[in-house]
Amino acid sequence: MAYPPASGPHHQAHPSPGYPPYHHPGPPPKKKGGALKWLLIIGALLLLPVGCAALLAGADGDQAGTTSATSEKVGAAGGARQDTPPGIGDLVKDGKFAFKITKTEKRTTIGGEFLSKKAQGEFLLVHVTVKNIGDEAQAFAGSAQKLYDDRGRKFEADDGAAIYLEDSKSLYEDINPGNSVKGIVLFDLAKSVKPAYVELHDSVFSEGVKVDLK
Repeated sequence: MAYPPASGPHHQAHPSPGYPPYHHPGPPPKKKGGALKWLLIIGALLLLPVGCAALLAGADGDQAGTTSATSEKVGAAGGARQDTPPGIGDLVKDGKFAFKITKTEKRTTIGGEFLSKKAQGEFLLVHVTVKNIGDEAQAFAGSAQKLYDDRGRKFEADDGAAIYLEDSKSLYEDINPGNSVKGIVLFDLAKSVKPAYVELHDSVFSEGVKVDLK
């Protein structure tokens, strides 16, 4: 009876003829960069709210800058107030002069008992304080001042009527730096005219500043 060969520590198995040796496949190789990819995704998600907040803050800043610029342009053009046009009692500036209209009044006749003048329509007396804020003398002239009505029409001051007012000081009044005078500028207006604003000038060549009379 034949026995198979004994196996032992020195016995070496040989593969069957015609078949390659079998090798057990190991675990699949790990892809490189997987952890880094997830770290980048998580970092982007964490930074997303910060970026959005920065964009919103930038937009708010641009809007605030526009509002500020608009407010500054109105203040420069209008004088003391920045949100509404300047009116009676407000201090405004043009060139070497600072103006403040204190009140207005209407009259049909000006002057005294022996020397007077009657208006073609109705006199509007604009009482104004004028201060020289420059560094040299400057003349205040009523003829440089303009009045506009609610229809946009322009009216000239009546210098001829101003001589009938004792303290008009609007014909041609020299004012030294730091000094101020109280004057009256007259306009002869039809009774149907509705004054809207006065445009005050330190000279006939200046840009002028508007003061609301409504």
